[in-house]
Formats: sequence, C-alpha cells, structure tokens
Amino acid sequence: MHETVAALRTIREQWGELLLAIETPPADVWPPRQLAHTMRAVDDEQLVVEERAPLVLREHPAPLNLAVLDAGLAVERLVFSLADTLAAAVQHEARTGAPRDPRRWEFADPGAVDIRRAHGSRAHGLHYACVWVEGRVLDEDTEAEAQLDGAPAAPPFAPLPPHLLHEARRTARIAEGRLLRTLGLDQRTMLVPDRPCPWCGGELTLHTDPDEAPRVTCSTGEDCTAPVPLDGRGRRMWGWVDLVGLVGALAAAEAEPLSATA
Repeated sequence: MHETVAALRTIREQWGELLLAIETPPADVWPPRQLAHTMRAVDDEQLVVEERAPLVLREHPAPLNLAVLDAGLAVERLVFSLADTLAAAVQHEARTGAPRDPRRWEFADPGAVDIRRAHGSRAHGLHYACVWVEGRVLDEDTEAEAQLDGAPAAPPFAPLPPHLLHEARRTARIAEGRLLRTLGLDQRTMLVPDRPCPWCGGELTLHTDPDEAPRVTCSTGEDCTAPVPLDGRGRRMWGWVDLVGLVGALAAAEAEPLSATA
C-alpha cells in the first residue's frame, strides 16, 4: 500500500515537468532536469502547467519531444485504466434519484456529445486520477471507514480486495518507472559530455536517483580545487545546493574561448 501511494505521488509531483518537457527539444545529459527552471524563461502559462487538460484531450500539432509525449500518453492510459478497473470492482451503484456524488469515478461514455460525459472522470486529468486511486488503495470512503467514524451516510466504495491492491501497486510502479526514465530521473550514472571540470579539467559525472537530488562528481579527486566537499570516495562533489554554481562555472568556461577570439 505504501509503495503504491509513494509511486502515485511521484507521478503527480513530476507530471508538470513532463508536460513542460513535451514542449522542449530533447535534452542532453546536462543540465539535470531539476535545474531546468533556473535556466529557462518561465511564463504564467507554464507556472500552471499542472492544471492543463489531459494529454488525451489536447491537440498536439507540433510537440517538440515526441518521445516524452508518447510516454505521457502511456502513463495516462495506465492510471486511467487502473481507476476504471478499481471503480468497476469496488464502487457501489448510485441510488436512483440520489444527487451526484463527487467522490465517485465516472466512466467514459464515448457516444456522448458532451465532452465531460464522453471522457468521464478522465477529463479531470492525471492528478485527479492519481488522488482517486490513492483513496481506493487507502480504503477511504468505505464501509469500514464509515463504521470507525460513525458516519450515517452509506459510503460509495467497498474496501479494495488484496488482488486489486497488488494490481494497483504493479500498475503504479510501472507508470512511475516510465515517467522517471523519460525525464532521466531514474537511478543512473552518466558522464557529462564535452564539459570538463572548470577547476581541474577532470571528467564530471552526473548521478541521479528517484529518491535523491542529483549530484555531480569530479574524477580528479581531492586534488581538484573546486570549492565543494569530498564525497565518501574522495571525489569533489556538487550536491543540490552547489549545482547552480557549477552550472554558472561551466557556462563561463564555455564563454571564455569566444571572448578570447572576439
């Protein structure tokens, strides 16, 4: 249960970054995506990018990164399909004449003229779907919770059976892995190409991990004069708070040859 919730929250937290990546040409190893906001112009539209319509409801006349768009659509399909599966199994039928319950997952009705009915709860987007699935995994708004709280109204859901709890975990982890790999935020170690250390000329290596901020190490070791601490293996290491300084130093080093020839 906890792994499923953590995966769903990672998807929600990184979704805005994926939407921005669709509108950005494919990136090199450097700089890490977590620093992208410090190196690009951000307008008001981008600041609320998490609130945009689902990918399946948008038109994409000229996406700059097709691979990221394909990954985003795949993640949406996985999470939306999971919500459909869980709703079909544990969501009670609505009582005739009862007011609409906003907690319920509405299934898509492809034949409907109204876009909201045609796409059901999918029209609310991936964030909504992740939160809704999380609620089912945590057995929120179920008979068991109602008995504990003493709530008089009949809850809309039954508790999630074990086999669907396992299916939710499997699907959420697959979707999380696809998103993190697409953004280069999975666990990996990569040489930073064509950018030697500005202090000693050593090779720089970028380390990423889904549970940690990115970091960069220099191959020279303690003889490197960079003003950052050593890691456990004796390498100069730029942690999260130091990476912006490294970005600036690399940019200055790249500009020096141009200044010399000007």
